[in-house]
Amino acid sequence: VTRRRAPSSRAMTALRTALDAFRAIADPLERYVFLRHLQRRDTSTFYRALVAKPLELMPFVYTPTVGEACERYHELPTAVNGVYITADDAGRVGAKLREHWTTEMAWLREGVGASARGVSARGTGAHAGEAPVAVAVVTDGERILGLGDLGAGGMGISEGKILLYTVCAGVHPTTCLPVCLDVGTNNERLLKDPNYKGLRKERLKGEAYDALVDEFMRELRAWQPRCLVQFEDFGNANAFRILEKYRTTGPCFNDDIQGTAAITLAALLSSLRVTRGELADQKILFYGAGEAGVGIGELIAMAMEKTGMTHNQAMERCYFMDSKGLVCKSRLSGLQPHKVAFAHDVEYQPDLLSAIDAIKPTALIGVSTIGGAFNEDVVKAMAALNERPIIFPLSNPTSKAECTFEQAMRWTDGKVVFASGSPFDPVTRQRDGVKVFPAQANNAYVFPALGYAAALTGASQVTDDLFLAAAEALSKLTTDSEIDAGHLFPDMNAIRDVSVALTAEICEMIVAQGLGSAPRDVSTHAEWLFFIKAHIYDPQT
Repeated sequence: VTRRRAPSSRAMTALRTALDAFRAIADPLERYVFLRHLQRRDTSTFYRALVAKPLELMPFVYTPTVGEACERYHELPTAVNGVYITADDAGRVGAKLREHWTTEMAWLREGVGASARGVSARGTGAHAGEAPVAVAVVTDGERILGLGDLGAGGMGISEGKILLYTVCAGVHPTTCLPVCLDVGTNNERLLKDPNYKGLRKERLKGEAYDALVDEFMRELRAWQPRCLVQFEDFGNANAFRILEKYRTTGPCFNDDIQGTAAITLAALLSSLRVTRGELADQKILFYGAGEAGVGIGELIAMAMEKTGMTHNQAMERCYFMDSKGLVCKSRLSGLQPHKVAFAHDVEYQPDLLSAIDAIKPTALIGVSTIGGAFNEDVVKAMAALNERPIIFPLSNPTSKAECTFEQAMRWTDGKVVFASGSPFDPVTRQRDGVKVFPAQANNAYVFPALGYAAALTGASQVTDDLFLAAAEALSKLTTDSEIDAGHLFPDMNAIRDVSVALTAEICEMIVAQGLGSAPRDVSTHAEWLFFIKAHIYDPQT
């Protein structure tokens, strides 16, 4: 391994100047715009800042700020970094992908250098002489966070999410491709907005929609066969079926379904270190029954099966509330397909409080995008049932969170075990004056490491077993002192170290399952750690 040089004094001065300018800005969206401009103006300093200060800067390139950025995407004075594939591109999708990669991404290669250490043409299947694409983050903008259909503004999600592969796991930025499938929008506000630059037509659906998605996937695979595809913020009607259609044809996953499931399972396993409970004894009540909730429920059930439960027994430990009440057998005929497996033979309950009373859950997970849904009565009902109630309001952005950390602490007398989707400030516990920190269930702990592992091994597909392994491994990385302070996850400022550990675990599992291969002279865990550390992108050098 070549000895890495320390950053030059000029580079450090540029970093300090950029951070000082960023910190002088008060408005979150203006901070977002500043960082987007820095990315184009001084690319190396941009990545150097993100890697040096992930906890401070990530909220302004991704959640929660990216939600407003997507809502106002076409008003912002920022250059588009990703590629739009529109309904009008049918028949020439492959050519547009190649053209964008070759010409429109030149600024990035010039800014950071084109060396993609660790990700080779062998790993991605790229043709000789072509720059490899390790990861593509793809959205169609239909369900952006909890904000709904934002059409072409969904590009902001792909551009933000792709950065986390580099910041967290060290995937070289010149191998990362953000994509937005602009298939129109059903958002009347956008269609009437003179600033909106997306297609001004209602969303494609049915065969026309499927044909465009299929052409995109077919052309991407022909060009970059082993590129990892991350599906992001597709609507429920399309998310599950697209994942099922393509998951065995090449490496891909849906972060809303599988990534959110992994980070939530990790949070639950860490929570049990606080409550001293056993996974097999938990009853989980989900408020919200969309793609995120169902994905979490299925992965928790997989983990429970490893304790000796049958599949049915494990599934029956997970209960769901949707907009019509408790999901149960008496409603079977009217349920969407993804809810059917969780329609248990229990009495129907019309609201959350009555469901808590009937089911007596040990954990309450919010994936509803209904801000304030976990009100004082709901939280106190959980506290009455459990000495240390587990409450996860996971909905994003912050305005959609089912409750705040301060509310959960106040209504449980500081006894809550808490994780949220958006960041919250720490709270001083009233009974003893101890400052308690809220855990943020940030998918960035999981998907960048898993994606890099898939790229390094040239994985043929991404299985649910890999997400289960990632969740279990992550839950063991949090120290006892971090758990005691309320942190269910390791320090985000140590995310590179966390990602190296997870990437090594997942690489070994991919190779063991015959889904990918190891580089020459890499076989042991120690050799994987050495290889990954030697090949991550380091903007400090």
